[in-house]
Amino acid sequence: MHKHIWIMNHYAADMFRDKAGRHYWFARMLKERGYEPRVFCANTFHSRPGAVPVGRKRYREGTDHGIPYIFVKTVPSTGNGVDRLKNMAFFYKNLYPAAAGIARKYGKPDVILASSVHPLTMAAGIRIARRFRIPCICEIRDLWPEAIFTFGKVKEKSLLGRLLIAGEHWIYRNADALIFTKEGDTDYLKEKRWLTEQSGDIDLAKCHYINNGVDLQSFQERMQKQVFHDADIMSDDTFRVVYAGTIRPINHVGNLLDAAKIIQKQPGCEDVRFLIFGDGAELPKLRERVKREHIDNVELKGFVDRRYIPFILGRSSVNILNYSQSQYNWSRGNSSNKLFEYMASGKPVISTVRMGYDLIERYRCGISLEEDTPECLAEAVLAIRGMDPGSYHALCAASRRATADFDFGVLAEKLIKVIESV
Repeated sequence: MHKHIWIMNHYAADMFRDKAGRHYWFARMLKERGYEPRVFCANTFHSRPGAVPVGRKRYREGTDHGIPYIFVKTVPSTGNGVDRLKNMAFFYKNLYPAAAGIARKYGKPDVILASSVHPLTMAAGIRIARRFRIPCICEIRDLWPEAIFTFGKVKEKSLLGRLLIAGEHWIYRNADALIFTKEGDTDYLKEKRWLTEQSGDIDLAKCHYINNGVDLQSFQERMQKQVFHDADIMSDDTFRVVYAGTIRPINHVGNLLDAAKIIQKQPGCEDVRFLIFGDGAELPKLRERVKREHIDNVELKGFVDRRYIPFILGRSSVNILNYSQSQYNWSRGNSSNKLFEYMASGKPVISTVRMGYDLIERYRCGISLEEDTPECLAEAVLAIRGMDPGSYHALCAASRRATADFDFGVLAEKLIKVIESV
């Protein structure tokens, strides 16, 4: 009999709702291969307001494609302040009774996979696994607290900073296996001198790399069937520069407007259109900029349901992976879901950041910029626009080939190897 796997991801309610995402697909792939996955997540949604109603209970059970979901009660979260911290804390607190209740009803699991973003889920996973006397795999999708230090919210040398690092070290030390989503994340362990080869206490042999990805079959079906009726994206008479994603400071979307202004001033570039799909705190400000500065080659489309994203990306001429060079440490690689969706669309990708372990460069499916300036971005857009058909289609083919290595079926096999190793 195959193993029962409990997957703990605070934000998997969004995946349940959207029928997409890392652990949605991992759970389905595990189920198809004879495993019995069960997903624990907060009852609140992360990407927009709303929640799965729980009533007075601490959790509620749900099902998707025969996979049980446990929605753990927590409080609503808005923004990145106190409410979000409360949301994390209540999820952590209620995860213990939820796990105990489900174990009494259905039996304990064979393995727990506890996934960040925040570390409390991994800490709970380790402690619950100890109670059940089973192994716990911790999956690190974002390096907390380093990300907090980068944004300047907490100083690394402060008392709180040192406590956060100590907690992080405890998680890495006590997990039976570690999964990192960026290829260079183990460089962080080396920088901290935590590896056994450096007289530390973390064995590199228990560290594994499984990036994010895309379910190619589902993506291609949506690209063909979920048509988004929009005159700009449907036009064959324009060169369509597409960004699809959240519009927050880290996404540096104002850079696209600046690049569009540069191109707008160049003669013979009237066919270039910047189509920006997504919502976020900076959207109103960008709309005001477009109007005030008469940036006529930009269309801010606002929120679009995820089911239309494959079609939109497939109708682009080039897709933009747009980040700020200074607001994140890109030296260890990229695990952006957006990158793999862009690749799956079969269109070239321009990244405004040249990252460590650069997948765009490795697969030769686009351009990674040395500097995230509007001048460099405008130059890259026009370089791809000016390619001969053979060179352009070679980039498109390279994108499609790259995605094959990051299909969730391939990634699930890597996950199974980790599960069977603990």
